[in-house]
Amino acid sequence: MRRLPILILLALCSIATLMLTSCHQEKNRILIGVAQCSDDEWRTQMNKEIAREALFYPGVTVEIRSAHDDNQKQIADIEYFMDEGADLIVVAPNEAEAIAPVIEKAYDRGIPVVLVDRKIDSDHYTAYIGADNYDMGHQIGTYIANRLHGKGNIVELTGLKGSTPARDRHRGLIDALADEPGIRIVATADAGWFQQSAERAFDSILARQPLIDLVFAHNDRMASGAHEAAVREGRADEMLFVGVDALSGKGLGVNLVTDSILDATFIYPTGGDRVVQVAMNILEGRDYPRETLLSTALVNRQNARIMQMQTAHISTLDEKIERLNSQLDAFLLRYSAQRMFLYACIVILVLVGILLVIMVRAFWTKNRLNAELSRQKQQLEEQRDQLITLSRQLEDATHAKLAFFTNVSHDFRTPLTLIADPVDQLSQSHNLDKHERFLLNIIHKNVTVLLRLVNQVLDFRKFEDGKLQMRLSQFDLRASLAEWTDAFRTLAFRKHIHFGIQADEQTDFTVTADAEKLERILYNLLSNAFKFTPENGTIRVMLSRFDREGEPFLRLQVADTGVGMPAEHVQHIFDSFYQIDVHHAGSGIGLALVKAFVEMHHGTIHVDTTEGQGTCFTIEMPVRQTGALDPDTTRSAVLTNLKEGAVLAADQESLQTSPRELPAEDKKSVLVIDDNQDIRDYVRAVLQDEYHVLEAANGQEGIQMAMKYVPDAIICDVMMPVMDGMECCRRLKAEMQTSHIPVMMLTAYAMDEQKIKGYECGADSYISKPFSARLLTARLHNLIDNRRRLQHFFTDNLNTPVPQAKPTVNEVDKSFMEKLRHLIDENLSNPNLSVEELGEQIGLSRVQLYRKTKALCGYSPNELLRIARLKRAASLLASTEKTVAEITYEVGFSSPSYFTKCYKEYFGEIPTDFLKRKKGES
Repeated sequence: MRRLPILILLALCSIATLMLTSCHQEKNRILIGVAQCSDDEWRTQMNKEIAREALFYPGVTVEIRSAHDDNQKQIADIEYFMDEGADLIVVAPNEAEAIAPVIEKAYDRGIPVVLVDRKIDSDHYTAYIGADNYDMGHQIGTYIANRLHGKGNIVELTGLKGSTPARDRHRGLIDALADEPGIRIVATADAGWFQQSAERAFDSILARQPLIDLVFAHNDRMASGAHEAAVREGRADEMLFVGVDALSGKGLGVNLVTDSILDATFIYPTGGDRVVQVAMNILEGRDYPRETLLSTALVNRQNARIMQMQTAHISTLDEKIERLNSQLDAFLLRYSAQRMFLYACIVILVLVGILLVIMVRAFWTKNRLNAELSRQKQQLEEQRDQLITLSRQLEDATHAKLAFFTNVSHDFRTPLTLIADPVDQLSQSHNLDKHERFLLNIIHKNVTVLLRLVNQVLDFRKFEDGKLQMRLSQFDLRASLAEWTDAFRTLAFRKHIHFGIQADEQTDFTVTADAEKLERILYNLLSNAFKFTPENGTIRVMLSRFDREGEPFLRLQVADTGVGMPAEHVQHIFDSFYQIDVHHAGSGIGLALVKAFVEMHHGTIHVDTTEGQGTCFTIEMPVRQTGALDPDTTRSAVLTNLKEGAVLAADQESLQTSPRELPAEDKKSVLVIDDNQDIRDYVRAVLQDEYHVLEAANGQEGIQMAMKYVPDAIICDVMMPVMDGMECCRRLKAEMQTSHIPVMMLTAYAMDEQKIKGYECGADSYISKPFSARLLTARLHNLIDNRRRLQHFFTDNLNTPVPQAKPTVNEVDKSFMEKLRHLIDENLSNPNLSVEELGEQIGLSRVQLYRKTKALCGYSPNELLRIARLKRAASLLASTEKTVAEITYEVGFSSPSYFTKCYKEYFGEIPTDFLKRKKGES
């Protein structure tokens, strides 16, 4: 089977080779455009000759267009040939001056241009083919002189004055008659090459000239028109008529001579065959003459009959040639079809051969695979038996685990109840101080959370076992929603969230349902909405009624403008124990239980969400559930349960508290980053007597506050929305402003892998939940003491490079201190150096630089600069003979007296005492 692609490729190559061979036998097509100025009989004969000659050149296409004596039309025809990519253009210019620019344009583009019959007043053309019209005019003048025996009056009817044949023929005639004083040209008229024009022009001449011996027209048509005018006046017998063209056919020059209408005509050769020959010489790169002049001859009564016979014979031969060409085309078409059929047969045979090879190989492969499948089938049957056994064992283990989980949950309720009731009794005591009551409130709220979670687990277990029952009651759902959501308004106010209910006041929303379960549905959905909706967001509860198949239904929607969910998670959010990621706390059964409660009400729930834009849960269920009403279900019990849960939700939500300004430096500052308000409140209560405590609700807010206040230590939770603790720690340690701050991580997990990851992110310490206050304060003291020892390390090494082997020093802090030391050394002698300039060069503000250096070294930037100058001055005093004044200015002090004062404060003696002691020792 591996050779199958190779065989197919060979077949395709064979087909391609045959097609290329077929295509190679045809030469590239060549387009020759012919722009004729008119379509008279003479040009019709030329066009026939061009088309016939082109038959002898395979691959050549000739396209002929006539301008009908219109200059603009001929210009458009030539432009058309240029646009079509003609390989060569043949032009018979209508008027030389008008057509010359477009011919020059084509020539300048590199397109060969062959002029036929007529020239232009320019040298920009490739070749010219036509008669020598001057010589023709001269021969006609000589003939007239001989015919009139050197005496007589003649009339000249010229062609279009703008055309070169008319000009050249007239000039040749004049030159020939210059030596014949007895012959006079009594009239000349421009007849434009047309018979009717000549007839009108000669009418006018006949009226003016009583004696005319001969009429010379520049073509036979004009000569025939002049004869018709003379016949009407009865003067045709008085004069002779001479024309040019000598074409054979009815009403044409040769026939007019035989019919005694014309005295003579001169052959004006068409030269169509010669045009194609010269064109192909040009296109194929062979030598060609630039000027090809065709000969003329006299046709009169003596040779006109012979001319007719020769023309008739040539026409017969032309017809035979055209018939043979048609037959040849038919034979070539048939040959081409037969050749393609042969190729197709060859291709089919090749494909059949390949197919046979494939079938044989497929047969062998099938036999081999059947044997292999038989072996695999036996193995799969054995594995199936093993999987059935394992599945039964797993099912038994799962039931055992669920039973254990349920029993443990039942066991939790007893101690929790024993905790909750004494706490309630203690909270009613009047002997508690503010701090003790605060701690009791935290215990009470979190015991309630545990009870609620345990009840949720037990309900979920009952649902799994099919033992969860409905307790139906009849109530106004719109009024209940208003009361159920009332406690959430405090939370909305604290988080600056726009929160409201939308329900039509005119609609009856009386329902028969399990009120407690609907309350818990709403509680779970609103808890999620408030957890994942940032400040200034919007949360809406929408209630509406509609009919489905004649039955009344309710639609309950909870929509928010929170963070939303990725599309890959949407289909799993109602699965048991499913969590989007590890950064969002929760049991993973809240939404699964919501779906279970909705299905118990014979309803459906679905979610529409867009990551970064928000989420909308939609519940649709019948208005009335079937079944008996539960008399023990009282509305007050439901509302009490709801209010307690909603208040708890408001207290348990992570709230963004207003950042508290950092007071004077008599206390160290600690930033607590945790999404749980109770944790933040508890840590504040533990630390507030000894530290100034700042708070942030997530990692992103924590980074912003750490950059602003630069605290002495940070306590950060691991699992938080928006930004988790790992990422927060990594960014804090990567920023120059905050890299020196010790970070203690709080985690509910005790796994070593998570601690290792935290240390890799730069954490300085870990503490696991639950933690004691004494352990927290002890760890915090150690972190700050370690930072104090690090201050001594940096201060002692202020004038020496920071050792790279020191393992407890952050690389960012090393780099910062090294850069600060380098800047101080470079600017030591600059008395105007300011903290702002140092901060600008390092990339910190004045306040950030102050707090950074104070935290790392225990000194402000000004103090560090002064100590560095004093140490440098002491070195100069000991190693040089410079005076105190010289050293003062060299190390950047503004005056010797100030230098002396600072020196004594730092070293305990004035500089002059040191110099005296130095001289005494020497």
